[in-house]
Amino acid sequence: MKFHSIALTAALLAQTSAFTTTTGNGVHTPSSTALHAKTVSFKEDSRKKLVSGINQVANAVKVTLGPKGRNVVLERNYGAPEIVNDGVTIAREISLADPECNVGVRLVQEVASKSDSKAGDGTTTSTIMTQAIVNNGMKAVTSGVNPIALNAGIKKAAGMVTNKIRELATQINGIDDLQSVATIASGSVDMGRIIAQAQDKVGENGSTVIEESQTLFDEIEFTEGLTIDRGYISPYFVKDQERQVAELMNPRVLVTDAKIDNVNEIVPLLEQLVKTKEPVLMIAEDVTGDALSALVVNKMRGVLDVVAIRAPGFGQRRKAYLQDIAIATGATYVAEEVGITLDSVTTDMLGTCDRIVIAKELTTIVTDGKQEAAIEARIAQIKREGEEADTDFDRDKAQERVAALGGGIARIKVGAATETELKDKKLRYEDALNSVQSARELGIVPGGGSCLAYIQDVFADDILASFEDEDERAGAAILMKSLSEPCCQVAENAGIEGAVVLSKVVDLCKAEGFGFGWNAANNKYCNLMEAGVVDPAKVTINAVENSASVAGLVLTTECLVTEIPVFESEEDMQRRFDAEGMGMGMGGGM
Repeated sequence: MKFHSIALTAALLAQTSAFTTTTGNGVHTPSSTALHAKTVSFKEDSRKKLVSGINQVANAVKVTLGPKGRNVVLERNYGAPEIVNDGVTIAREISLADPECNVGVRLVQEVASKSDSKAGDGTTTSTIMTQAIVNNGMKAVTSGVNPIALNAGIKKAAGMVTNKIRELATQINGIDDLQSVATIASGSVDMGRIIAQAQDKVGENGSTVIEESQTLFDEIEFTEGLTIDRGYISPYFVKDQERQVAELMNPRVLVTDAKIDNVNEIVPLLEQLVKTKEPVLMIAEDVTGDALSALVVNKMRGVLDVVAIRAPGFGQRRKAYLQDIAIATGATYVAEEVGITLDSVTTDMLGTCDRIVIAKELTTIVTDGKQEAAIEARIAQIKREGEEADTDFDRDKAQERVAALGGGIARIKVGAATETELKDKKLRYEDALNSVQSARELGIVPGGGSCLAYIQDVFADDILASFEDEDERAGAAILMKSLSEPCCQVAENAGIEGAVVLSKVVDLCKAEGFGFGWNAANNKYCNLMEAGVVDPAKVTINAVENSASVAGLVLTTECLVTEIPVFESEEDMQRRFDAEGMGMGMGGGM
């Protein structure tokens, strides 16, 4: 009887999951096969659908460009709607009912995501350029230009343009340039000042973290030195009862991955330290039993100033953290795998530092500068490991280790009156932070789209002359034409005719030289580099490369395959759920 019930359940489930076809009168008839039908469109029809999707995303995103760009409201199924000014966030939220148009949407999302992951900003610029290249390229393909040659010309021209941007870029020079980059990226002078202050304080190897705050104002906190997210093992180690911390001045540091539970293993070392009267920090897997009791008793009697903490991390990552601490303090890493046991440790194997502050759940080690060369080598090694890491988690952990060893951590605590404003500010901070890091890599160029407009005006003839094939030259011309789009869009968002601003910027560059353009914030034509209106060269380069890559491939599309969506009425859904429930009930009950 059991066998029959299972067979009946399987039959019911098979019937409910069967593919349904629609007859001419709209009646659904079950089919014996389960297939997923797809729509196939060709040539002009396929490209039109892609372009339609691309245009809808680009039109939604481009209103945010520039200092006078508008915001976009994103509906949320749960919680309050989001009001954002971030290009990639807006692009990711768009999904169209037409599956063919939706493919175009996905392509633009890829452009925005690539720009965001490589440079952290410039997503709106890359989306605008993708739209311009695709729309102009479609006209060329319709007129009979070879799409393959067109794509090749677009990519070659993009390579030449990016080389020109690298030549024109100037390196970051001081905190003022950092503040200019951050201010332009975030659209706020206050945000720019805070990020520049944080980046200047922690240095190139430091880390800046964006966190939420419960206040109405933005705050910044600095953590100098090597921080470990572990505190004292016993509260009896506390010296400052008011602050509930133990502070050691010029201490020695023992670093081991062993578990210390036998006091006899550390007695020889402790006797040597008692003679020298030096404070000591013990970092071990754990300190328990007789060993912990002996340390606490000696601490309370004033015989030895000692604090013990557990090693940070777990597994292999714990060993890496311990080795980082050993290198930063000049200590010998005590472990059985390197042939060193606890009872053989001498004071020469202990590290040194200026100061250590141990709180309940955090330890900060301020190094003494004696191990600078070793720390630099270790940082270079960790950076290589981070570049070769397979997951984002491993890359983030590598960045944290570099920050801890290098310059410390700055925490920007973002405050706002409402949750909607808080999310918008966090996105702006993240964009600005990424822009500053990109600017440090490849330098800066004039902002407001004037750099690309200058390249279009000055170098267009030379770039086009380097192409022998007529169709490739047409592709290069399409890319060069798209370079003026960001400048025009910044003007359009400020309520001024884009072509008029572009014409004046070009004339100004001819008369005054590279670096001059239009400042949309105050509606003035000036030297943008001196006015602080700058963009990271890396962001501009990535915008050109990514837009050329995807737009060129769209133009070579000759066929588009998409799934046919199946729409179920409430009655159909209820009927299917009832059938599935009945099948499961019969299977369980008989």
